[in-house]
Amino acid sequence: MIQNIISKKNSFANLDDAANVVLSLAVFIGVWQLVFMLGIWPKIALPSPLIVAESFAKIILNHTLLQGVGVTLGRLLVGFAISFTLGMLIGFTMIRFKGFGKTLNSFSAGLLSFPSIAWVPFSILLIGFNDLGILFVVIMSSIFSIMISTYGSIRNIPPIYLDAARNMGAKGLSLFSHVTIPAAAPSLIVGIRQAWSFAWHAIIGAEILMSIVGLGHILSVGREFLDMGQVIASMITIFTIGLLADRLLLFKLEEKVRRKWGLDYHR
Repeated sequence: MIQNIISKKNSFANLDDAANVVLSLAVFIGVWQLVFMLGIWPKIALPSPLIVAESFAKIILNHTLLQGVGVTLGRLLVGFAISFTLGMLIGFTMIRFKGFGKTLNSFSAGLLSFPSIAWVPFSILLIGFNDLGILFVVIMSSIFSIMISTYGSIRNIPPIYLDAARNMGAKGLSLFSHVTIPAAAPSLIVGIRQAWSFAWHAIIGAEILMSIVGLGHILSVGREFLDMGQVIASMITIFTIGLLADRLLLFKLEEKVRRKWGLDYHR
């Protein structure tokens, strides 16, 4: 009975969220159209929603958008997978060797504030204009967030959890897999979400300067030909993919973990 009530409550909440999104989009498009009609900016600088829709149709029909999305997401998944694997391994090593961990944690915090676009010239000179260069930018822009998140999440586990597990006989791999990782998971996922956003920002910036295919390249072509409709269409696509990836995958995963561990106090 209680589960049915909670399920219905969540369904109504989802409907309300969807209605709010639709209403917000309608208001945004209405304001956009009004600004266009008032002629505050030249039409070439701020096209109408209809012109942007026509640009969307053009890059969809000539398969440019589909190809760009596929290439960009492929690069992103490969780069982020490498970044995630290396970041976790280095983070665990930082925990294992305390002196190394403290030193690298401070070093990583400094590099975490380094703008992702600043890695592009370094990557061009070091690797060249190719996919490996783009992957390098993605990895360097996101790996430090995962390292710091892994290191901080495990270090901040309450010692009583580990002591209690050891008193009950847990040790080695069993202690690590059944206590350490689950206890660190809620804050670790927050770091992964942050790293994913860094990687998404990085790949678009890298593609603008280093690629002849991808969403960043579509955005760059629109800029070069003064086609603001294509520029805005590209920006909307980039925003939508980033939002969907976060809300439908990473946010859902975080909420699931928080509910499992009884951390979802606001519900």
